[in-house]
Amino acid sequence: MAENSERWRKILQSYCSYIRLEKRLSENTEASYRRDLLSFSHFILRQWDVAPNKVEPEMIQRYLGWLYDQRREPASQARALSSIKSFFGFLLLEERLESSPAEFIEAPRSGRRLPDTLTTAEIDRLLDSLDSSTPKGRRDSAMLEVLYSCGLRVSELTSLKMSDLFFGEGYIRVVGKGNKQRLVPISSVARDKVQIYLEDRRKSNTNSDILFLNNRGNALTRVMLFTIIRQAALRAGITKQISPHTFRHSFATHLLEGGASIRQVQEMLGHESILTTEIYTHLDTSHLRSTVEKHHPLVSEE
Repeated sequence: MAENSERWRKILQSYCSYIRLEKRLSENTEASYRRDLLSFSHFILRQWDVAPNKVEPEMIQRYLGWLYDQRREPASQARALSSIKSFFGFLLLEERLESSPAEFIEAPRSGRRLPDTLTTAEIDRLLDSLDSSTPKGRRDSAMLEVLYSCGLRVSELTSLKMSDLFFGEGYIRVVGKGNKQRLVPISSVARDKVQIYLEDRRKSNTNSDILFLNNRGNALTRVMLFTIIRQAALRAGITKQISPHTFRHSFATHLLEGGASIRQVQEMLGHESILTTEIYTHLDTSHLRSTVEKHHPLVSEE
């Protein structure tokens, strides 16, 4: 932790100099930004111990959730996010990042704002909007089908390898946070779409083990995936604010609605704590209480 803590200290020092000298913000505003970012950096170091350039969108979402749990006012949460966005904007200017992990995160309106959930009909419309007559459309269709049907994080999808496909067994191997591996079932629809995409991929004569590639034979970036999803949503007439994480959130929600247990969803999402799964699936705790009251022997005997 000491190494990453020192990285945060140095970069925050550079950032504060930047907003003071270049942006000419007042001392009070600078102090406010500094407090917000110190709190944010301490949270990131405690939870994941990563440097600023390794922060992912879900980490920021978790931090905003933590602020909500601390009973911070929505205005305070929004200001914290503003500080975080400004900070990562500075890192972009410094060319320390290719894209900002805070770019598509919205300020909370009241309490914690979870991503919109897509209905199955909306997901069908979005996938139908892709042009399956072109190699790009077939790639995008396979990619979004895997994203939804396997509930993957952005980084897990973009780093998925050919050697991670175990179609004969009906699984894919996913490398999640902390290099932890898990096996996730893949639907027959997603499997078929990937097989069609692979036929196009073979014609490119690439030796890359990365599954989903751009036109130059390189791995897709987070920004490319965001763009593909936003364009597909626009064509499908979907006005909700969606991102790759919306697919993951919808995956978990639909599984629970279909009768899957919270533990099963936790395993497929790769969450260490079941509390994280409850947050992502906006689990109604009254359902848990009623389940306990109905089935727990000590409660039912009363």
